[in-house]
Amino acid sequence: MSHDEQVHDYGSDIYTEAEGGDDTLANLGPLRGMAGVWTSTEGADTHPVGPGSDVSGEVIGRDEHNVFVERYELQPTDPQTNGPQLFYGLRYHVHIVKPGEVETFHDQVGYWLWEPAARTVVHTLAIPRGQVLLAAGPAEPDATSFEVRAELGSETYGILSNPFLYSAFRTVDFRMRVTVKDDGTWSYEEHTTLRIPDRDELVDHVDRNTLTRIAEPTPNPLVTGGDRLPE
Repeated sequence: MSHDEQVHDYGSDIYTEAEGGDDTLANLGPLRGMAGVWTSTEGADTHPVGPGSDVSGEVIGRDEHNVFVERYELQPTDPQTNGPQLFYGLRYHVHIVKPGEVETFHDQVGYWLWEPAARTVVHTLAIPRGQVLLAAGPAEPDATSFEVRAELGSETYGILSNPFLYSAFRTVDFRMRVTVKDDGTWSYEEHTTLRIPDRDELVDHVDRNTLTRIAEPTPNPLVTGGDRLPE
């Protein structure tokens, strides 16, 4: 979906703030089923590693497959406005290790946002490797499955990387599909398309997992009367 197809007409008044409900959990639309603290020991990751040789001795690109243990916490924030634009959101932290290890395999923070007027889900991502992105996709309020996407070069839903990553492991496309299931779990499949100098073809870095809730979400500060979420 192009950016133009996602633009919502808020009218000519860009300053007057939208009015919404105080209870974020009650207004999260398709994100409601993701709120809380989740875990899984069955995550699967496929990513590129250094070149190797096939049976004929020809140098080829290789991929590595890993399983991982994931903790994914999503807590509601107070509603946010940009003038007439209104978001309800979940602030999240993802921490991933390999089974039996303590060293961080992946760490990620950001927000999942729901824009009711535009029927759009927005996903922000920041990782401590010097990379950020903003992705989005359409969804209905009662949707149980949706996809967000970001593309390199987009001035709205795009990808930014530090100079080394841009030259050596350039992310050109990002897609993440979320499915909230009837059994109380939710799953994701994430495709990060990379351009790597020693590969002729684009490389698909894939992550997928199904997560089980281990704790309920904490209501947002505007509802609880507090000034911040617990650590």
